[in-house]
Amino acid sequence: MAGNDTMEKKLAEYKCDTNDAICLKLVRFPEDVEDDGTTFHPEYSHQLYGDDEVAFGYKGLQIQLYYTAGNLSTLFKVKYSSKVTEKFDCVEPDDVEGKIREIIPAGFSCNTDDFISLLEKEANFKPFGTLLHTYKVHNEEAGEFTYQIHKVDLTCPGFREYHERLQTFLMWFIETASFIDVDDDRWDFFLVFEKYNKDGETLYATVGYMTVYNYYVYPDKTRPRVSQMLILPTFQGEGHGAQLLEAVHRFYCTLAKVQDITAEDPSESYVKLRDYVLVKLCQVLPSFSADKLHLGFSDHMVKEAQDKLKINKKHARRVYEILRLRATDMSDEAKARDYRLEVKRRLFGPYKKNQRELTKMMKCLRPEELVSQIHQMDTQLQHEELEKSYQDVLVEYRRIIERLAAQA
Repeated sequence: MAGNDTMEKKLAEYKCDTNDAICLKLVRFPEDVEDDGTTFHPEYSHQLYGDDEVAFGYKGLQIQLYYTAGNLSTLFKVKYSSKVTEKFDCVEPDDVEGKIREIIPAGFSCNTDDFISLLEKEANFKPFGTLLHTYKVHNEEAGEFTYQIHKVDLTCPGFREYHERLQTFLMWFIETASFIDVDDDRWDFFLVFEKYNKDGETLYATVGYMTVYNYYVYPDKTRPRVSQMLILPTFQGEGHGAQLLEAVHRFYCTLAKVQDITAEDPSESYVKLRDYVLVKLCQVLPSFSADKLHLGFSDHMVKEAQDKLKINKKHARRVYEILRLRATDMSDEAKARDYRLEVKRRLFGPYKKNQRELTKMMKCLRPEELVSQIHQMDTQLQHEELEKSYQDVLVEYRRIIERLAAQA
């Protein structure tokens, strides 16, 4: 037994956390390749390396996936200080290289010098598609930067190959990511680029992107649904997500055939971003003016949000609640109570549905089953859960209000 324990400990030395081992870069200058400060790592690697996100068989494992900043030409190398087969017979290491080859398209470099030589071609790279929006971001240390958002389709020469390289980032930063079928012409693509200067020339770096699928709505409308959205880690926290989502909303608002804009299985962070953007857009609509908010959520709000901004009723309701909170003096007990009851009435909807279902079940459940269901729907417990939901909503809404104030 002692021998087995010793062997297990020795073999454990050859396990590596794949999130740490995978090293990603967006390279603009040759010196970036050796600069650890330009390296970033995945949030997830389970889709390739299993739920434990561990690779076995190597010490000091480093999986290099470096991309030129604009065209995303790729360097792929696997390095390690030692391999398990060098010390132990009949023990096979994981095929870490094969897993990466499953997701990156052909045409990558395996030689660092060859990759660096590709940087000279970056001056020829220009953003794909049609320019939708230009904006600036000020950085106190580095100055002002200019960004562009483009709408693209697959007819753009070179875009299909570029997109194959770009979508590899999804595996590392979206937990349930999957590659899309780009041969379906109902996909729209939106890209964000940064303009930067190198040796007197203007170059472009990839910042992030969004994919949107246009669903058919009877009889003659479409419903664009956001499928994937990613701002690359080196650009996160600078407001690019909000700029991209707002630009996409404004684009679809110009199309008469669009009924409303939704998202597929949105993450919590996406919902917060969407709330912020929709409130920013709706706050200038007459039906959402401060003097209308205290009268309650109205059909006029629903119609104006739908007609002018392609926002559905559910999202318009959240916008109303956020704007009403901003316009409400919560230190006034009566006004605070009115607001609380207004929000709780919406939050109580699922509980009322459960009660209706229980009434139906009472006709067919055995006594012991009925007792179990009633216990699950205890009134006091419902009130506690409702209060917690309300407090959570307040925290979310106040965060959005603070962000709006900071951007004013």
